[in-house]
Amino acid sequence: MGSTVRHGAIKEPTSPAVRPRAIPLWLMGMTNAPFGMYGGILVISIPQLLNARHVPEATISAMTAVTISPGFWSIVASPMLDVHFSRRWYSVVTAVFAAVLLFFGMLSLDNIPLAEALLVTGFFSANLYQSALGGWLSSIVSPDERNALSAWVTIANISGGGAMAVVAGEVALRFSPLAAAAILTAVLLLPLTVFPWMQAPEADRRLASESFREFFGDVVGVVRRPQVLIALAMFILPASSFALVNLLGGLGSDFGASARFVGAVGGAGVLLAGVAGCLIFPMIANLLPLQYLYLSIGIVGAGFSLALMLFPRTPLLFAVALIGENVFQSAAISTAIAIAFETIGQRNPLAATTFSVMVSVMNIPNTYMVVVDGRGYGWRGVNGSLLVDAGLGVVACVLLTILLRNRRTTVQ
Repeated sequence: MGSTVRHGAIKEPTSPAVRPRAIPLWLMGMTNAPFGMYGGILVISIPQLLNARHVPEATISAMTAVTISPGFWSIVASPMLDVHFSRRWYSVVTAVFAAVLLFFGMLSLDNIPLAEALLVTGFFSANLYQSALGGWLSSIVSPDERNALSAWVTIANISGGGAMAVVAGEVALRFSPLAAAAILTAVLLLPLTVFPWMQAPEADRRLASESFREFFGDVVGVVRRPQVLIALAMFILPASSFALVNLLGGLGSDFGASARFVGAVGGAGVLLAGVAGCLIFPMIANLLPLQYLYLSIGIVGAGFSLALMLFPRTPLLFAVALIGENVFQSAAISTAIAIAFETIGQRNPLAATTFSVMVSVMNIPNTYMVVVDGRGYGWRGVNGSLLVDAGLGVVACVLLTILLRNRRTTVQ
């Protein structure tokens, strides 16, 4: 690329017209499926396989936490994705590396330390894949296509995770461990067959070592941009995180729901709800500026959570709660990805780095709010969780709305 970053300032070249695509936009977005697939295997399939080997639950939980941790710290390698080679090259290499490590990780489940090391490194690579892909996609679509693209990127993540969780279980039951690992590796790489038909921008020919020397300056340059600062504040605060979905799945008994009912709602129901939430986003994307739309989803979703407190806890209400919360969360995630694409712009020399920073920050409230919602449950049961989650969400939305309005007034 023709521009570089110096003294914390990002200079973005003038974007040329985007060339006509050989494939539809939705198919481009679905190339994010390998990231979702990997996550689905780690949080659902691997625990099930370990449980079948009679591994203690505490060990399984600890291993799951470790293997998904790259969602936070993979940012340390993100500058590498913006230099020397094209982002298509990085997308292919990181996906193949993740798939190979998954193959050997699944064959090593009888050796927990080895399997954990392989899978955590594999998910680290999968996170780099998503960042490289996000930086690539942001540079090859026009501004008016970003909202639709963000919806399909999120659908790929959700549906990829759900579908792989189901497929992995069936494959593990029907085939030998070697054959099952090979099949899942091939499925993980299948979306990459779309790459030859996707436009690839030129690479920045700086050396990776030079990029890492400039890493801190580059990150400061990214974070100091007012638009990025506001986006990060929106994602760090629990404005539209809907982290309650991570707690509700384990509260089926509080609603009198059977394990089979919880499984059905938590599987197919949540998957369909997630896709529905993503598809709703393009329909409402033009109603408000994206930042205000993100906060509006948070406020309306908080109202939905509070309304659940008015009804008796029955299995039907459990289904409504879990599905509804997932619809709102998916719409919010799609909006957040659109904000990330909008913030990055086209031909940004730090596109992958910026995308990695923003996606990593999106994961923060989903972690601490689970703890907070759990405290709410200990305080007043299900209603306590609903009240705490919705209440903090509304407070965050109000504070961020004031921030946005003040910044708009200052700019004017």
